[in-house]
Amino acid sequence: MRIVLQRVSRAMVRVEQRKITSIDKGIVLLIGIGKADEALDLPRLAQKVVELRIFEDQAGKMNRSLRDVEGEILAVSQFTLYGDTKKGRRPSFSKAASPQEAKPLFDAFISALKTKGAPVKTGVFGAKMEVELVNDGPVTFILELAPHA
Repeated sequence: MRIVLQRVSRAMVRVEQRKITSIDKGIVLLIGIGKADEALDLPRLAQKVVELRIFEDQAGKMNRSLRDVEGEILAVSQFTLYGDTKKGRRPSFSKAASPQEAKPLFDAFISALKTKGAPVKTGVFGAKMEVELVNDGPVTFILELAPHA
Protein backbone atom coordinates (compact mmCIF):
# COMPACT_ATOMS: atom_id res chain seq x y z
CA MET A 1 0.00 0.00 0.00
CA ARG A 2 1.27 3.45 -0.87
CA ILE A 3 -0.14 6.58 0.68
CA VAL A 4 0.60 10.20 -0.06
CA LEU A 5 -0.36 12.07 3.11
CA GLN A 6 -0.82 15.83 2.93
CA ARG A 7 -1.56 18.17 5.82
CA VAL A 8 -4.31 20.50 4.64
CA SER A 9 -6.23 23.52 5.80
CA ARG A 10 -9.15 22.37 3.61
CA ALA A 11 -9.93 19.89 0.85
CA MET A 12 -12.83 18.88 -1.37
CA VAL A 13 -13.77 16.15 -3.85
CA ARG A 14 -15.97 16.64 -6.89
CA VAL A 15 -17.38 13.98 -9.21
CA GLU A 16 -19.00 15.09 -12.45
CA GLN A 17 -18.70 18.72 -11.30
CA ARG A 18 -20.72 18.03 -8.13
CA LYS A 19 -19.21 18.44 -4.68
CA ILE A 20 -19.20 15.03 -3.00
CA THR A 21 -17.48 15.83 0.28
CA SER A 22 -15.08 18.23 1.98
CA ILE A 23 -13.03 18.68 5.12
CA ASP A 24 -11.47 21.57 6.95
CA LYS A 25 -8.19 21.22 8.87
CA GLY A 26 -6.80 17.74 8.62
CA ILE A 27 -5.16 15.23 6.31
CA VAL A 28 -5.74 14.15 2.74
CA LEU A 29 -4.74 10.55 2.04
CA LEU A 30 -4.19 9.48 -1.55
CA ILE A 31 -4.24 5.69 -1.25
CA GLY A 32 -2.84 3.20 -3.74
CA ILE A 33 -3.37 -0.52 -3.31
CA GLY A 34 -0.92 -2.99 -4.84
CA LYS A 35 -1.56 -6.55 -6.00
CA ALA A 36 0.44 -8.02 -3.12
CA ASP A 37 -1.24 -5.97 -0.37
CA GLU A 38 -3.07 -7.64 2.50
CA ALA A 39 -5.19 -6.40 5.39
CA LEU A 40 -2.81 -7.66 8.10
CA ASP A 41 -1.14 -4.36 9.02
CA LEU A 42 -4.00 -1.94 8.30
CA PRO A 43 -4.78 -1.26 11.99
CA ARG A 44 -1.12 -0.39 12.65
CA LEU A 45 -1.00 1.87 9.62
CA ALA A 46 -4.26 3.55 10.64
CA GLN A 47 -2.87 4.22 14.10
CA LYS A 48 0.28 5.73 12.57
CA VAL A 49 -1.81 8.09 10.40
CA VAL A 50 -3.96 9.23 13.32
CA GLU A 51 -1.04 9.64 15.74
CA LEU A 52 1.64 11.01 13.36
CA ARG A 53 2.80 14.31 14.86
CA ILE A 54 2.69 16.60 11.81
CA PHE A 55 0.71 19.56 13.13
CA GLU A 56 2.44 22.50 14.76
CA ASP A 57 2.30 23.26 18.45
CA GLN A 58 2.46 26.75 19.98
CA ALA A 59 6.24 26.84 19.40
CA GLY A 60 5.87 26.06 15.69
CA LYS A 61 7.24 22.51 16.04
CA MET A 62 5.53 19.52 14.45
CA ASN A 63 4.44 18.02 17.73
CA ARG A 64 0.67 17.51 17.47
CA SER A 65 -1.30 14.67 15.89
CA LEU A 66 -4.55 14.69 13.95
CA ARG A 67 -6.26 13.61 17.15
CA ASP A 68 -4.65 16.49 19.09
CA VAL A 69 -5.94 19.11 16.63
CA GLU A 70 -9.33 17.39 16.18
CA GLY A 71 -8.73 17.22 12.44
CA GLU A 72 -10.48 15.24 9.75
CA ILE A 73 -9.31 12.80 7.08
CA LEU A 74 -10.26 12.87 3.42
CA ALA A 75 -9.30 9.53 1.87
CA VAL A 76 -9.16 9.10 -1.90
CA SER A 77 -8.33 5.91 -3.78
CA GLN A 78 -5.56 6.46 -6.33
CA PHE A 79 -4.31 3.45 -8.28
CA THR A 80 -1.85 5.66 -10.20
CA LEU A 81 0.44 5.55 -7.16
CA TYR A 82 1.45 2.16 -8.51
CA GLY A 83 2.26 3.53 -11.95
CA ASP A 84 5.68 2.42 -13.17
CA THR A 85 7.35 4.99 -15.44
CA LYS A 86 10.76 3.32 -15.77
CA LYS A 87 10.25 2.09 -19.34
CA GLY A 88 8.81 3.99 -22.26
CA ARG A 89 6.52 6.97 -22.07
CA ARG A 90 3.29 5.32 -20.94
CA PRO A 91 3.01 4.25 -17.29
CA SER A 92 2.46 0.58 -16.54
CA PHE A 93 -0.04 -0.26 -13.82
CA SER A 94 0.80 -3.95 -13.65
CA LYS A 95 1.58 -3.77 -9.91
CA ALA A 96 -1.69 -2.02 -9.01
CA ALA A 97 -4.48 -4.16 -7.60
CA SER A 98 -7.60 -4.53 -9.71
CA PRO A 99 -10.64 -2.57 -8.50
CA GLN A 100 -12.18 -5.85 -7.27
CA GLU A 101 -9.07 -6.57 -5.17
CA ALA A 102 -8.46 -2.98 -4.04
CA LYS A 103 -11.94 -1.93 -2.89
CA PRO A 104 -12.17 -4.38 0.06
CA LEU A 105 -8.70 -3.31 1.26
CA PHE A 106 -9.53 0.38 0.83
CA ASP A 107 -12.76 -0.13 2.80
CA ALA A 108 -10.92 -2.09 5.50
CA PHE A 109 -8.38 0.72 5.86
CA ILE A 110 -11.18 3.31 6.16
CA SER A 111 -12.79 1.15 8.87
CA ALA A 112 -9.45 0.88 10.68
CA LEU A 113 -9.08 4.68 10.62
CA LYS A 114 -12.59 5.09 12.04
CA THR A 115 -11.84 2.50 14.74
CA LYS A 116 -8.93 4.72 15.82
CA GLY A 117 -11.43 7.57 16.34
CA ALA A 118 -10.65 9.59 13.23
CA PRO A 119 -13.47 11.35 11.40
CA VAL A 120 -13.07 10.07 7.83
CA LYS A 121 -14.69 11.16 4.60
CA THR A 122 -13.98 9.55 1.25
CA GLY A 123 -14.14 10.22 -2.43
CA VAL A 124 -15.99 7.80 -4.71
CA PHE A 125 -13.96 4.63 -5.25
CA GLY A 126 -13.13 4.13 -8.91
CA ALA A 127 -14.70 7.39 -10.08
CA LYS A 128 -12.94 10.11 -12.00
CA MET A 129 -12.57 12.74 -9.27
CA GLU A 130 -11.36 16.29 -8.93
CA VAL A 131 -9.49 16.64 -5.66
CA GLU A 132 -8.98 20.21 -4.56
CA LEU A 133 -6.83 20.89 -1.53
CA VAL A 134 -4.83 23.56 0.21
CA ASN A 135 -1.62 21.93 1.43
CA ASP A 136 -0.75 23.52 4.77
CA GLY A 137 3.02 24.06 4.96
CA PRO A 138 3.40 22.47 2.48
CA VAL A 139 3.61 19.25 4.46
CA THR A 140 3.60 15.98 2.49
CA PHE A 141 4.74 12.49 3.46
CA ILE A 142 4.82 9.15 1.69
CA LEU A 143 3.85 6.09 3.70
CA GLU A 144 4.47 2.67 2.27
CA LEU A 145 3.32 -0.59 3.74
CA ALA A 146 5.46 -3.38 2.37
CA PRO A 147 3.55 -6.54 1.48
CA HIS A 148 4.30 -9.66 3.47
CA ALA A 149 6.55 -12.20 1.80
